[in-house]
Amino acid sequence: MVQARGERRRVAVVYHFFAHYRAAIMQTLLASETIDYLLVSDLDEPNNEIEAWQPPKDRWRWSPCLKLGANLIWQKGLLRLATQPRTDVIIFLGNANYLSTWCSAALARLLGKRVLFWTHGWVRDERGLKRLVRNSFYRLAHGLLLYGNRARAIGLRNGFPQENLYVIYNSLNYPQQRKLRETIGRSRLTSIRSRFFNDPASPVMICTGRLNKLKRIDLLLEAMSLLRDEGLNTSLLLVGEGPERSALKEMAFDRGLSVYFFGACYEEERLAELIMSSNLTVSPGQVGLTAMHSLAYGVPVVTHDDVHNQMPESESIVPGKTGDLFRHGDVVDLAKVLKRWVHRPWPDATSRQECIAIIESFYNPQYQANIISRAVAGCPAEGQT
Repeated sequence: MVQARGERRRVAVVYHFFAHYRAAIMQTLLASETIDYLLVSDLDEPNNEIEAWQPPKDRWRWSPCLKLGANLIWQKGLLRLATQPRTDVIIFLGNANYLSTWCSAALARLLGKRVLFWTHGWVRDERGLKRLVRNSFYRLAHGLLLYGNRARAIGLRNGFPQENLYVIYNSLNYPQQRKLRETIGRSRLTSIRSRFFNDPASPVMICTGRLNKLKRIDLLLEAMSLLRDEGLNTSLLLVGEGPERSALKEMAFDRGLSVYFFGACYEEERLAELIMSSNLTVSPGQVGLTAMHSLAYGVPVVTHDDVHNQMPESESIVPGKTGDLFRHGDVVDLAKVLKRWVHRPWPDATSRQECIAIIESFYNPQYQANIISRAVAGCPAEGQT
């Protein structure tokens, strides 16, 4: 579609719903001076497990999602959206289980609109029917907005042109986090440690999120035991609730470990203090937005090294700089890796700056918005790393 000089592009962003952690990037898009964005979604997450963010009513259109069996979804109103002449570009959530996206994206392309998919992309190299279906779906779009470079590399191996693979990463509300980070001093952090642990000079690790088996917090407790046997005492701050709380509490008690169960916390001001009072964030299972959260406050992250069972956000962990990786499921290696980061009472200033730098370079709403605007305009994605 040819754009008249000086005319603002009109772009619809279609999601099943907008999670609360999407608020910052969506608000950044809505504030664009060159593109008119319309947000299209249902009201809530289907299982009501994730808090929803409600867009401004004058920039949002309701599009309810209907379940068609166990995994398939039909999102109402998308065929109508594809035919509207006032919409130049449509950015869809790139999920092949949404049958309405297949139809709406194909129709939009037939009508001359630019189509983009916002998606995790490929996690691993696939074969057979799964590969055929995924690649056929992704080829409905002019370009893919990907969470990470691994997905881009696999896309290239699948024959997708590099100029159509835009790596936009992921983000939280970094402007808010930066302000909070700059207002919290060492005395406040020492006070927080003293409230939870007997020895505030002892290094502290933190694990945030739901306490379930997938988090593999039991592995972390075993690693703490190994470190103690070597004469290195550490403390652990668990922030979250979940079905494994009782079992983990019993395990910590039986082994005599210094673990504080803080419970669930959703206040960013409080989370900032808790994360910054720690030497290290540890996520023995998969790590996603937790990495963004920790690095924004200058705290390194440790997680496992199995890329086939990781989230794209794990790419933000540069071993030795913004955190480290341990061999998947190997408690001895986890203890060895942790030792590198908890041998001093507080994180060093260099590591803190490395963590902040990667967030400011890539994992923030403004970076995402800039790449999305390039994709909307049809500029090539080449040159990204």
